[in-house]
Amino acid sequence: MSRLGNLGARLYRGEVGYDFVGKRMIWYGVSILITITAVVGLAVQGLNMGIEFKGGVVVTTPKLSVSTEEARDTAEEISGHIPIVQELGTGGLRIQISDVSTQESDKIKSELSSELGVAKNDLNVEVVGPSWGEQIANKAWMGLGVFMVLVVVYLAIAFEWRMAVAALIALIHDLTITVGIYALVGFEVTPGTVIGLLTILGYSLYDTVVVFDGLKEASRDITKQTRWTYSEIANRSLNSTLVRSINTTVVALLPVAGLLFIGGGVLGAGMLNDISLSLFVGLAAGAYSSIFIATPLVADLKERDPQMKALKKRVLAKRAQAEQGTDEAGDASAGSADEAEPQDAAPAGAVVGQRRQPTRGRGKRR
Repeated sequence: MSRLGNLGARLYRGEVGYDFVGKRMIWYGVSILITITAVVGLAVQGLNMGIEFKGGVVVTTPKLSVSTEEARDTAEEISGHIPIVQELGTGGLRIQISDVSTQESDKIKSELSSELGVAKNDLNVEVVGPSWGEQIANKAWMGLGVFMVLVVVYLAIAFEWRMAVAALIALIHDLTITVGIYALVGFEVTPGTVIGLLTILGYSLYDTVVVFDGLKEASRDITKQTRWTYSEIANRSLNSTLVRSINTTVVALLPVAGLLFIGGGVLGAGMLNDISLSLFVGLAAGAYSSIFIATPLVADLKERDPQMKALKKRVLAKRAQAEQGTDEAGDASAGSADEAEPQDAAPAGAVVGQRRQPTRGRGKRR
């Protein structure tokens, strides 16, 4: 068995473990700090909305000998707007100019054709109206709201309302961090980004549900025992599924990282950047929230229940009684040793204890 597999088996049996729930205030503080940073970045810089949401023109060229910097300067001079120029894997360029009307797009196409030395028919021009992007945004918000409601209802039925609330907070946490990082990095928000954001919700929820399912099984008939509190059982359940959560996240992150760094960075595919960045950040944030946020939140909410409070008192009382019994046994052992010291220190020749005399057999005289 590998070291990771051996560690997973020991975590599952409870032989080793890390106190995630006990140190939850640290994780809450880290999450709050990251969330504040994301919100500040979103408020200061804002999101770089794509052409699908603002409207404009997208010009795709065949293979050119013109660099991206030259094409950017030319497009800015022609349109009067700052364009976004991306190099495609075929050697062509994708020139995106926002806030351009249909009449201006014809002029831009003609002037780009002459300035770049490309036939007008070889340029692929797409004009996008802002109303289409507004419809996409409204549908995305609607889908997000419906998804959140269904998640809360399902988790409340399958588990309990406390787990539903914790999962909802974890999902909002993941979305906030992902959107904030998008604002800080300055990546363009396109329909592909929206698809990626909606996709990460499922991945984030998957890890959380796995941990909650183990916690539900472990906490069954919890009030009939006095060995562990609810927080301790939650921590044991979290440790037992820790390796599985890490393996699942790593396996999911590897292909997404390939899309982000190879497809988007090396090949220059813009759509892959839009989807893969949101997936990469969302998967990592989802794994973090399922371990450090969702389960500690459930433990906090559950410990406020009167039954769990009574259970905690019984567990702590039993432990205090056991420790007191151990101390009394230690004191009794020390007292016995003290009483035996005078006998051990008896002077030489003194008789200690009962001495048995040898028995002499008496034979019959003949």
